[in-house]
Amino acid sequence: MKKCISYSGIVLAFVLFSCQNQGGKSEADYGTAHVLKISDFKHYVDYFNRMENENIAQAIPDSASWNWMQQNIPLFECPQDNFEEMFYYRWWTLRKHIKKTPVGYAMTEFLVQRSYSDKYNLIACAMGHHIMESRWLHNPEYLNEYVHVWFRGNEGKPMNKLHKFSNWTADALYQKFLVDGDKAYMLDMLPDLVADYERWEQERRLPNGNFWQKDVQDGMEEQISGGRHVKNARPTINSYMYGNAVAIRKMAEMAGDKELAQLYQFKADTLSNIVNEQLWSPASAFYETLKEDGDFAEVREAIGFIPWYFNIPPDDRSVAWKQLMDEGGFLAPYGQTTAERRHPEFRTHGCCKCEWDGSIWPFATSQTLTGLANLLNNRQQNDITRNDYFTHLELYVESQYHRGRPYIGEYLDEVTGYWLKGDQERSRYYNHSTFNDLIINGLVGFRPTEGDGFEVNPLLPDGKWDWFCLDNVKYKGEIVTILWDKDGSRYNKGVGFQALVNGKQVAHSTQMKKLIID
Repeated sequence: MKKCISYSGIVLAFVLFSCQNQGGKSEADYGTAHVLKISDFKHYVDYFNRMENENIAQAIPDSASWNWMQQNIPLFECPQDNFEEMFYYRWWTLRKHIKKTPVGYAMTEFLVQRSYSDKYNLIACAMGHHIMESRWLHNPEYLNEYVHVWFRGNEGKPMNKLHKFSNWTADALYQKFLVDGDKAYMLDMLPDLVADYERWEQERRLPNGNFWQKDVQDGMEEQISGGRHVKNARPTINSYMYGNAVAIRKMAEMAGDKELAQLYQFKADTLSNIVNEQLWSPASAFYETLKEDGDFAEVREAIGFIPWYFNIPPDDRSVAWKQLMDEGGFLAPYGQTTAERRHPEFRTHGCCKCEWDGSIWPFATSQTLTGLANLLNNRQQNDITRNDYFTHLELYVESQYHRGRPYIGEYLDEVTGYWLKGDQERSRYYNHSTFNDLIINGLVGFRPTEGDGFEVNPLLPDGKWDWFCLDNVKYKGEIVTILWDKDGSRYNKGVGFQALVNGKQVAHSTQMKKLIID
């Protein structure tokens, strides 16, 4: 059933699909794997469906999960079972959050109803993560409608609580465009994104140019540096707004609006200078929160890695990443902490009411690993390596278990791995992080470009795996396959590292190294 709603001359087409057949489309309409067989991975979904009760069903219940996954997801195979299992588990859980509303598909953060949510139980805090992860789905309707619901689903206007939390939506939508190539959709959103940016400037801009935010409205309450009622200049919102400004500038250029492009280039340059000059602490060699009194908070927190998510820092700032592999810094037995472990206030704010004073949050881990992948791809430095990326990604995989079963929740103890919300229903299937985007864009290294080509720069350490394959990746209307076969015996397509488009080889190397496909 198709439903068109006109708002002030803008027509929004919301296509409501049956969860059983997705509007009558077959699997072939969404893509075809060329090396892997999708049926080889059905056992994961069978296990997930029977391992626990279905607490809440939304648009696509467990009974339809395998059909949905066949039609929508890339495929991944590797010799390390927990990586492979977690890849399919995270698609299976993301699907649980797709919700059908009267104005289109949307995506929830919690399955249970939250008192501070907007209509349809929507919370804006995780929107950037939702877009980054879901941009790899073959069916674009879910994500396209989700963004429209937030910006136009309130009788043609934005939802009332769109600005309850900081966001990097414009940047994420540009990253989505790099995958799907849907220029018309992105440019149709440009006026909404400009209006949204201007609103943030009115609400959160300080006289010195910095953006301020309360830690709770960054979704990061009880930080050592923060407070629920203080107006600190934080690496979070300033980095987000830089990313949004750059994205809007690129959109304006594509739209042929030179004046708008120049304006947002100026905004981006200004914020880049602010982040690098005002939020960088020479004493700690780290990006820190600047308090209302103008002093640094004097604590290294995971939010200090966020500038790399948007490629803001110059090459010489990579020294900060040494803290990621330091046990006095952010390295703990179960992953990356949200504050440096050596700080006297580490884990002193009590438990278990969503504290960000040191425990592990997948929210932060996925931001940090995205930033680290950008650093390893885009900067020259000698402070951190692919081995370190894999170490933290592996810890992230290992942390996502509870009572022996795959699990994703809110936050966990850095030493025991215990999920600190325990068995609370609110924490179950918490949809506020990425994982599969880290596998595709980071570990395997599929890097979309602005043109029709792409790059592949794997972050897998040398000698770690003898084979792996990422298949059925829908990229600008084509199907991409990336595989590594050290001796050629796994896939029988030759020795080495190669990329295929629609089943045909477009790049090859006998060694696992960067491939550039024009």
